[in-house]
Amino acid sequence: MRVPTVCIYCGTGCILDLKVREGKVVSVLPNKNGPGEGRLCIKGWSAHEFIHHPDRLTRPLIREGGGFRESSWEEALNAVSEALRAAKDKYGPDSIAFLSSAKTTNEENYLMQKLARAVFKTNNVDHCARLCHASTVTGLVSSFGSGAMTNSQEDVEESDVIFIIGSNTSEQHPLIARRIIKAVKSGSKLVVADPREIKLVEYATVYLPHRPGTDVALLNAMMNVVIEEGLHDAAFIGGRTEGYEDLKETVSTYTPESVEAVVGVSAKEIRRASRLYGGAERASLFFSMGITQHTTGVDNVVSTANLAMLTGNVGREGTGVNPLRGQNNVQGACDMGALPNYLPGYGTVTDSETRSRFEDVWGRQLPSEVGLTLVEMMNGCGGAIKAMFIMGENPLVSDPDSNHVREQLGNLDFLVVSELFLSETAQMADVVLPAASFAEKEGTFTATDRRVQRVRKAIEPLGESRPDWMILSQLSRLQGYPMDYESPAEIMTEITSLAPIYGGMQYSRLGIEGLRWPCTSKDHPGTRILHRDTFSRGLGRFHSVEYRPPAEEPDDEYPYILTTGRLLFHWHTGTMTRRSGTLTDQIDEAIMEINVKDASALEVSTGDLVHVKSRRGEISLKVEVTERIKEGVVFIPFHFAEAGANVLTNPVLDPKAKIPELKVCAVKIERL
Repeated sequence: MRVPTVCIYCGTGCILDLKVREGKVVSVLPNKNGPGEGRLCIKGWSAHEFIHHPDRLTRPLIREGGGFRESSWEEALNAVSEALRAAKDKYGPDSIAFLSSAKTTNEENYLMQKLARAVFKTNNVDHCARLCHASTVTGLVSSFGSGAMTNSQEDVEESDVIFIIGSNTSEQHPLIARRIIKAVKSGSKLVVADPREIKLVEYATVYLPHRPGTDVALLNAMMNVVIEEGLHDAAFIGGRTEGYEDLKETVSTYTPESVEAVVGVSAKEIRRASRLYGGAERASLFFSMGITQHTTGVDNVVSTANLAMLTGNVGREGTGVNPLRGQNNVQGACDMGALPNYLPGYGTVTDSETRSRFEDVWGRQLPSEVGLTLVEMMNGCGGAIKAMFIMGENPLVSDPDSNHVREQLGNLDFLVVSELFLSETAQMADVVLPAASFAEKEGTFTATDRRVQRVRKAIEPLGESRPDWMILSQLSRLQGYPMDYESPAEIMTEITSLAPIYGGMQYSRLGIEGLRWPCTSKDHPGTRILHRDTFSRGLGRFHSVEYRPPAEEPDDEYPYILTTGRLLFHWHTGTMTRRSGTLTDQIDEAIMEINVKDASALEVSTGDLVHVKSRRGEISLKVEVTERIKEGVVFIPFHFAEAGANVLTNPVLDPKAKIPELKVCAVKIERL
């Protein structure tokens, strides 16, 4: 039996078939439909391997003494219900925090935020978008009125010029990279800006190896050239935007010559890139966490929007500003209101009319104060936050300054974690609830280009594990608020009645290919391209942004810049991929990339063990000496808890989006 579903890993949303034999998923095959068009990356091909791993949680666990004991569901859910109720009664609703998940379905994220708001009366609900694309939502909403990818994945093949900045697309979104390569081979020009010489540089006409944290300076210099050389789209600016004169004045001082020392790229190459992008009839821009994970993350994002609007590259095929979402349902988790300031569909929690719509359906008065973000929740553990419910997240590995996270989670009165495996975070819980995997439940994921697709059940849940939507419904019932849904389809029906952008997303319409939001009614075809004739906010807004350096720069004591990210063969905190033999056969230990010249100065070679220390912590790991990375910069992937990059990273936040600066901190390196 072959069951079509959506890949559990990146946000591309590839369709794959799970091959089932005797109640077990035995292999994966690519499906000809969907974004992947009959292809999968190595993670997709091995997406089944963790499902039946012997480490899977199959019964609830309750902490006892120094370890855990197995329990019944009744005992575990009663323990969770009583602990959360006790915290609420003693300390108030805002003493509880809920971490939802970009790995779970739209329906499950919807119920998690509904549980937080309707049952426990708090807006303290967030998820890992806070660590990856919070600045995207904040920035693009302020520029365009919508925080999502403007164009479809397919549109890149219609671009004359493609500009990639802060995205290692080949490793993080391989099937989107395939489209980019296909476009280049058909005549498109490619510009890549990244401190590492990523694989797509091989296809680039211009490569800009800029220093981490200098994106605003680089983008302002590109806009300086576009304006000075008359490459801007005056008609688009005059008819569809506001704030141009302020932007023009701001970027007038950012000549390529004035920024080349800061950015680390020659003025000549900045001009080449600017002329390519500005001179194109259709130019598209792609970014990911190399842009967003900074104290200037929002500034970086609005600068990409500024460049696109300046050249009229919004609202048409082959154009747009396209943030690539790193997880399978990070877009959907945001859409479903798993955020402290938004309800499903992006109505704000502070707006009384929006709240009233939800109150009428949910039958409960909702809180009106914006809740805490993920990092604020962590900082509040043991203080304002007494209890926490984490669904499918592993903040002990994914959040910045891991030592601080461990200390803070230990300060909680009560922690419950719903998980597939006993992750590093789950090991700290008072109760662990065994969740069903993507192969064991129905639902939907929303891909990076707003495409909502069906997740289909292939096998029964392993052991006594349960889908998260069912766990949340049962917990709500214990609190005296029944959420008695028969199926995820019924939950989606409720979503369509409350979130206008999902208004036409009934299961019967999604088929295999899915639909892109906004899809506002049962006969709406979905929306391939946003902002065609007008921006969601009316006029697009230019934001004049000055360059600000990273919060922590190299000095005599900590002379190197650390930047972090992912590898092709692993994903996020490795909870699933490190239980996949195909992937661990490729690599299963942390490495640090370092430039040849820096390695020579430290007298280290590939395979040598080094000690890396920041102002927050220290780790030891092996070295990979390479010319791919910029001198003075080192790269460490964050998948490997035993040498966790986030032990080192800086938790300082962007003041608007509250996203931490995971992409830049200062470190020292010693040979062991």
